[in-house]
Amino acid sequence: MIAKIPKPGKSFGGCIQYNVLKKDAAILYADGVRTGQIAHTIEDFNAQRKMSPGLGQAVGHIALSWSPNDKDKLTDEKMVSIAQAYLLRMKIQDTQVLMVRHKDREHPHVHIIYNRVNHNGKTIADNFQRQKSIKICKSLTLQHGLFIAQDKQNVNRQQLKGIDKVKYELHDTIKAVSQKVYCMNELKQELAKQGIGMLYKYKSGTLEIQGISFSKGEFKFKGSELDRSLSYGRLSKQIEQQAEQKHAKALEPSLADQLRAAINKDTGKEQSGQQHSFIPVGFIPVITPEPEPPRRKKKKGQGQDNDQEQSHGMHW
Repeated sequence: MIAKIPKPGKSFGGCIQYNVLKKDAAILYADGVRTGQIAHTIEDFNAQRKMSPGLGQAVGHIALSWSPNDKDKLTDEKMVSIAQAYLLRMKIQDTQVLMVRHKDREHPHVHIIYNRVNHNGKTIADNFQRQKSIKICKSLTLQHGLFIAQDKQNVNRQQLKGIDKVKYELHDTIKAVSQKVYCMNELKQELAKQGIGMLYKYKSGTLEIQGISFSKGEFKFKGSELDRSLSYGRLSKQIEQQAEQKHAKALEPSLADQLRAAINKDTGKEQSGQQHSFIPVGFIPVITPEPEPPRRKKKKGQGQDNDQEQSHGMHW
């Protein structure tokens, strides 16, 4: 389950007409407004917003979406129940609400339109909504046993728009670039080439880094908000390990260096009177036995004469 939260709007008329008049749209729930005619629904929302005429952007709009894997689990009643729990945790309460289900996508989703001017004329705050929404969506998904993707690779990038599109673009770019650099400053420089800003959060009154955030255009996200692996702690540790591996690899002698050192060592032993055969690693020598020297043939009578000489030599 995820929530798309666009910026608050100014026109209830435009927002309601877009959502209600869409093909196969169905109103699932309404609180504080009439639903018999669209004109009456718009009129009711506008009547309450007049309680706070200074608030120009009174139109609250949130789209809740679930995985296609949850399609069979999500009845209209189930979607309304989860949406109500979501609004309560987001502290969007005591105000007018309209929930409309659309069926123009493969995944189930419902649009929530609410009045940022509540029944008492007070404004419903919209600060830090996205950060709170992420935690609430995850909690409700787990609570209801709904599908959770194991990683961001399963997200259909082509269907993303607005802030969600930028969020995943940042995620993909930072992940790719971070695997090719060897210090945080190099990461900052490479991201800047692609129009991405990188900012540190410091501990108050010190130069100790506590967090990191990334920005593109008007959007800004904490690293951990994009992905846990992009928090300052995990990102800096990953890059530090890459630098250590690069340094260690640079210290390793090449095969040519190993052969040269072995040959020099062998030459030194020969000069000192020691003979040593160097056999390269992986080379299996073929040992050929030395041929035996040819035997000399005895001439005829030579052996007999010798025997006689020896026998004569034994007499005095």
